[in-house]
Amino acid sequence: MAANADRDKQWLIECLTATLDTNRDVRSFAEAALHQASLQAGFAVALAGITANKELPLGLRQLAAVLLKQFVKQHWQEDDEAFVPPVVSPDEKAVLRQLLPSSLNDPHGKIRTAIGMAVASVAHCDWPDEWPDLLPYLLKLIGDQSSMDGVRGALRCLALISGDLDDALVPTLVPVLFPCLYTIVSSSHLYEKSLRAKAISIVHSCSSVLGTMCGVYKTETIALMKPMLKPWIEQFSHILQPPVLLEDPDDWSIRMEVSKCLIQFIQNFPSITEAEFSVIMAPMWQTFVSCLEVYEQSSIKGINDSYSGRYDSDGVENSLESFVIQLFELLLTIMANRKLMKVIGGNVQELVYYTIPFLQMTEEQEHTWSLDANQYVADEDDVTYSCRVSGALLLEEVVNAYGEEEFDSIIEAVQKRFNQSSQEKYDGSTDWWRLQEASIFALSSVSESLLEAQASGIIRFNLGDLLGQMLTANIGTGINEYPFLHARAFSAAAKFSSVIGQIVREQFLHAAMKAIASDVPAPVKVGACRAVAQLLQESNMRVVQPYTIDLLSALIDLLRQASDETLHLVLETIQAVVKSGHQQMLSIEPIISPIILNTWAEHVSDPFISIDAIEVLEAIKNVPGCTGPLVFRILPSVKAMMESPNSQPTGLVAGSLDLLTMLLKDTPIDIVKAMFDACFHPVIRLILESKDHSEMQNATECLATFVSRGKQELLAWGGDPHVTMKSMLDAASRLLDPDLDSSGSLFVGSYVLQLILHLPSQMAHHIRDLVGALVRRMQSCEIAGLKSSLLLIFARLVHLSAPNVEQFIELLLAVPAAGYENALVYVMSEWSKHQGEINGSYQIKVTTAALALLLSTRHPQLAKINVEGHLIKSHAGITTRSKAKLFPDQWTIIPLPAKMLALLADGLVEMQEQGVGSDDEDSDWEEIHDGDDGIHQDILVSVESNARASMKHLDAMAKAFDESIDDDDGDDGLVKGVDPLNEINVANYLMDFLAKFSNTDRPLFDHLCQSLTVAQRNAIERVLNK
Repeated sequence: MAANADRDKQWLIECLTATLDTNRDVRSFAEAALHQASLQAGFAVALAGITANKELPLGLRQLAAVLLKQFVKQHWQEDDEAFVPPVVSPDEKAVLRQLLPSSLNDPHGKIRTAIGMAVASVAHCDWPDEWPDLLPYLLKLIGDQSSMDGVRGALRCLALISGDLDDALVPTLVPVLFPCLYTIVSSSHLYEKSLRAKAISIVHSCSSVLGTMCGVYKTETIALMKPMLKPWIEQFSHILQPPVLLEDPDDWSIRMEVSKCLIQFIQNFPSITEAEFSVIMAPMWQTFVSCLEVYEQSSIKGINDSYSGRYDSDGVENSLESFVIQLFELLLTIMANRKLMKVIGGNVQELVYYTIPFLQMTEEQEHTWSLDANQYVADEDDVTYSCRVSGALLLEEVVNAYGEEEFDSIIEAVQKRFNQSSQEKYDGSTDWWRLQEASIFALSSVSESLLEAQASGIIRFNLGDLLGQMLTANIGTGINEYPFLHARAFSAAAKFSSVIGQIVREQFLHAAMKAIASDVPAPVKVGACRAVAQLLQESNMRVVQPYTIDLLSALIDLLRQASDETLHLVLETIQAVVKSGHQQMLSIEPIISPIILNTWAEHVSDPFISIDAIEVLEAIKNVPGCTGPLVFRILPSVKAMMESPNSQPTGLVAGSLDLLTMLLKDTPIDIVKAMFDACFHPVIRLILESKDHSEMQNATECLATFVSRGKQELLAWGGDPHVTMKSMLDAASRLLDPDLDSSGSLFVGSYVLQLILHLPSQMAHHIRDLVGALVRRMQSCEIAGLKSSLLLIFARLVHLSAPNVEQFIELLLAVPAAGYENALVYVMSEWSKHQGEINGSYQIKVTTAALALLLSTRHPQLAKINVEGHLIKSHAGITTRSKAKLFPDQWTIIPLPAKMLALLADGLVEMQEQGVGSDDEDSDWEEIHDGDDGIHQDILVSVESNARASMKHLDAMAKAFDESIDDDDGDDGLVKGVDPLNEINVANYLMDFLAKFSNTDRPLFDHLCQSLTVAQRNAIERVLNK
């Protein structure tokens, strides 16, 4: 047996050695053999033996350790996501649990790490039940000062384990583990900084888990942490007290771990942390202030090593930059605590004063941004991971936390640093511009709050005069020597354009226009574009007009050189120039339009750049006299593309439809007809034949816009009105097919809405088919926004049936719905469930008022429908995914009329919370109840007829309304001035409805109110008692 074991061991060693061979065939054969061996019992034990054998070559041992780690992860537990058969036998598991920890004290770090990961994987499954000896063994290793390798291995293993603990294990682990960790952290004479930092990181992980438990087990976690918090905070103060050292990443790392721990203490245990925190403030401030000199020497000036991009063995960055960012995070956390922020309250000016230098551009940033303007624009626009951004976030938090009390302190601190930079310039420093740029950047980062404070008269300083002096100090000089300072001045002039005064605005506008047309560094052009885009809106156009053509010419040259982020900025600037230079645009349109069109075509697959280009073209279209030339320049190409869509590059057809939709909006009707003649039927064909969802979505939007602009006239434009109408119904039929992917149908709701609003008499013959199609499409849709938009169509049909809403209810009763008694039951069940998810001003008005109309009918069939009422809280504590599966949400079941009244009351609650209301005496209820002005009242006349359209699968869905949609987007834009429902006051409407309902049928009203919550009843009572 022993001989066989030795042969197997030797074979495995040779096989592992062969996997390192330079010959590919040898390696492949060895890897295949290892795979076969991994399926046999004893493989993992053999790997563990090779890993522990210090007589073997290090490379071979490392390979065995890595394979062992992978094997344990894949084969240890069958229900694990990463499990690969076969599972390790119980006997082999027991042997491995004995062998693995013994290699944690190996002298080689890579082996310790691999074994630590294997131990952590096993511990995740077996500890503590199957492996009770693990923690005592690790604690013994930690306490053995004679073997620092064992301490390193055990800490590494504990760090991995602590990152994967749950709330059942931490409370039993912390009382035993924390004292051992404290011994390491407090014994600076015995343990190196990296080991002490690792110990603190374990404290951080455990504190994080305890923090998640506070919501349910607050008393227990506070009792557990209270006796330990004071000594830990005292120890942290000792670590933070000495000045930060140059070129000492281990020193930065341990301070960074302390900062992380303090953040956890403040966030998770504020009551007990606040009592002990005074001891940490002075050392923390010492770290912050002394760190500044190190940061300036290392990162900003590049004199010393900042260890940029340096990572520890866990993959955590421990560069100087990451350390400073963590310090800012700690300060942000302190200011978010109501009690602790008062400690800083009297020293805000000093905090800002020391923060501003951290905003200086580093040597690395200067080098990167000088070579890559795109990166400069991207880093300026996005919240990137940098000390500069973290410092700006801290200034924003200062404003949020202390408000008007400290605006003057912020400005005074900025002035001091600005004056310091001026003195450095006078003294001959070559880096003076960095601090000046940082000072301006500091003000810009809180520009919105400063402008609001200036408007409110809170600030003692005249912000406009102060900025005028700061920004004009170096304008026009040294633009090539100090490009980033000039770029910052231009950007700040744009941000503060409303307060800097007309003379300064025009001075900067002329300087920016000159910079765009000159041979200056790219960052300057970036800042100049920002300035032009904003300042043109607030400058005297008579002063600017003479320069418009030259400026556009320079921007076009810049456009040809731009890419990615800078392209967006240049297009935005061109748009601003076009909007301001109407008088010259008619002559330059033939030149600029083709260039913008080419830019759009080249970037049609980029949603951001293509939208920017379309917005420029829209600005050109809106210039008097430019609409016709632009449209007829574009139309032939768009028509050709849509007539042969399959031969076009990816995205070009969908983009062309977007372009066509833009051209249709707010365009003279004769030009709309020309676009109809060229593109209407190709758009219809795309909807009927395309399998591309983007093309179908954009074609649907385009078709809806055609209907909105052409109205009844559109039917005659195509020759035979019946043929045109049939083609539009065919398009609706395809879009509403329940078997079509929901994404392809995404905007059909807007299209159907336009058909109903503008072609009511024609649509009246197809209402029954439409309702059936809406139901089928809604039952098969997979997008929540799609379902909401379909409900909008039902709601609009309710209004169109007024004052005979009962007729529409009877129609729904006659239409089948799969799995439900009829369409009324299905539609109202879904409507009552999703009403709260409907977004958009128009959508909310229509659906809310429609619910009131339905409820006012008191139709007996409504009372027979039961729907979900209130959510029942079925369990306490944190809702995890496993708990959610075991205890799914449960709802009360209430009659539909009670739910409808509850939904109306919810609307009142929300409006009352937002302070929405009106004393207007006019009654929107009467206005809407009597019908829709301008909309045919006979749209439902033929619902009982046998007329049928060719729409076999007519089923609707509307545009998904995003939460951020504003009143001029989506359906709201197409119905503005068309649908009178868009003009109603919902608050008045609901007040009138509730008053009438309660007066006409008080018993029913009181009965329904019994199902309401207290908040809902109170909202209704406030309305009725008004």
